[in-house]
Amino acid sequence: DPNDLDCERAIAFATGRRVRMLLASPIVLANRIDELYRPENVVERLLENVSAKYEVESINEEIEASTMDISAGGEGERPIMRLVDYILAEGIAQRTSDIHIESEETEVAVRYRIDGVIRQVMTLPRTVGIPLVSRIKIMSGLDIADRLRPQDGRARVAVNGIPVDLRVSTLPASHGEKVVVRILDQRAMVLSLEKMGIDGDALTRLHALLDLREGFVLVTGPTGSGKTTTLYSVLRRVQERAVNIITVEDPVEYRIPGIVQVQVNEKAGLTFASALRSILRQDPDVLLVGEIRDRETAGIAVQAALTGHLVLSTLHTIDAASSITRLADIGVDTYKIAAALKGVIAQRLVRRLCTHCRRPATDPIPGRLRTWIPDVTQLWEPVGCPECSQTGYRGRLAIAEILTVTHELERLIAANQPSVRIGAAARASGMRSLWDSAIGHVIGGLTSLDEVIRVLDVPRDEPPVTETAPARVAVRSNGSGSESAADSRAMVQVGGAAFELIDSEEPAEVAASDGRITVLLVDDEAALRKALRSVLEDEGFRVFEAQDGAEAIEQVDRCVPDVVVLDLLLPQVDGYEVLRLLRARESTMETRVIVLTAHGDEESEVRVFQAGADDFLAKPFRPRALSARIRALAGRD
Repeated sequence: DPNDLDCERAIAFATGRRVRMLLASPIVLANRIDELYRPENVVERLLENVSAKYEVESINEEIEASTMDISAGGEGERPIMRLVDYILAEGIAQRTSDIHIESEETEVAVRYRIDGVIRQVMTLPRTVGIPLVSRIKIMSGLDIADRLRPQDGRARVAVNGIPVDLRVSTLPASHGEKVVVRILDQRAMVLSLEKMGIDGDALTRLHALLDLREGFVLVTGPTGSGKTTTLYSVLRRVQERAVNIITVEDPVEYRIPGIVQVQVNEKAGLTFASALRSILRQDPDVLLVGEIRDRETAGIAVQAALTGHLVLSTLHTIDAASSITRLADIGVDTYKIAAALKGVIAQRLVRRLCTHCRRPATDPIPGRLRTWIPDVTQLWEPVGCPECSQTGYRGRLAIAEILTVTHELERLIAANQPSVRIGAAARASGMRSLWDSAIGHVIGGLTSLDEVIRVLDVPRDEPPVTETAPARVAVRSNGSGSESAADSRAMVQVGGAAFELIDSEEPAEVAASDGRITVLLVDDEAALRKALRSVLEDEGFRVFEAQDGAEAIEQVDRCVPDVVVLDLLLPQVDGYEVLRLLRARESTMETRVIVLTAHGDEESEVRVFQAGADDFLAKPFRPRALSARIRALAGRD
């Protein structure tokens, strides 16, 4: 009774809180009580509004009927079973790759990942969370009583008579367990490289790799980039040669007739490495290793490639050239990598524009992208229709860069050169980068520019030229109009002559070259810099100084030295980071670097050369020896 003030005061006293009165009809109150205390009623009402009818049944589910009851009576949980069936069946119907069930503070969210993008499709009362998770655990053979440890399981269901494999993973979280159900639908698995979006020169390079009879081929990319689909597509192509193919995977995601597939079982001692040892005694022609995870597995795989087998595997790296560095970091000898590795396929997935609703884009091309996309190009943008669930995209396609190991790349790999140099050499030999592949799909109308930018970063090593950018031009002194390989400044062609874009009106610090070798001294000890400068200037060098790593990078861009003499122990940015930045940029990757350090041990020397240094000197050192080394490096091709 809202007029009963004594009742209001009694409630306030008992709870220790201020009472605020609200009016509600009996029906609303009853529904709210049912929602809080009888969640199965909420599920029933939810399912009453579902028009789609699905028949979902577990295949080979060896579970007794008595264990299917979560509650005491069992009857009350039947709506939960129907809800799980609906969530799975609807996800499969919408081409979902994985389903996320997440318990939050006041509710349970159900999200579908469709074409690589997560979308929330359902919100359930928090009290539904435990029985919902328990039902999924029972289907996948997991322990419903253990909610404090992560668990992994698998299940196989038939939706309207069509079998579908499920991979289930649970993770304890602050508000309850999170469940991810990965859907492996054989019907949705693309086994044609052309349909995946790999075409043109990339497809030619890939077919050349698949025609090999021996060697090591890697597929790289982050989680969810389609590596497994590419590997199985490659296996189908190789299977046409009538060869003996054996795979070792964790888990075996798709079953392919005619191929022996081994499931890793670490509890039983069947790891990637132990399985590979046994497989090599089975006379295989082609081996597929699901993932290179440790030094032992990598070593056996490389050894198999060197002894006449074609080995396919995956790595988690950002691009093709980084895969070589990753193998070296794991512990594989670089000379073995150079001899065994035949190619690397790096890829990402972008959403494909819906052909039913896409329309020509009217927005102008951003200035920073005009280097890659001509102004007259007709681009397309998403709209949204019932065919694509109002997203504007339907399906995905691959963007790939395919590195084929040439004699030059083999030499660089064996010399343990950084990934930036290897990548530059691969592009010089004709490899298209991930960005170039993606832009090709944009120009072809298969995807949108916004989607490419969502997946990839715009390259920074090729600064685009805009019409409105403030710049002045200077004619290069050579009349040929061609740009040397070592010069990475922005160039434009006007009337057959080459012009160089200069960023500012300030005069350069370095005058026209007088033939002297330019040296940049980087050290935080002013006394040492002064002494070195005096010695080097007496030897005929032009010398500049920097007292820390940040100033060193600035001076490199300003004075363009022939040789950098670099200390490792620097404030702010240390010498290793300066080395990494120098080797990561096209304009400075060839700059010669001599490292000076007080740590003259073998480990420091090895680390310095792995970071990309050209020479190494331990303190104290002889000035004339430093001068001779500088002249030798500056005269090197």
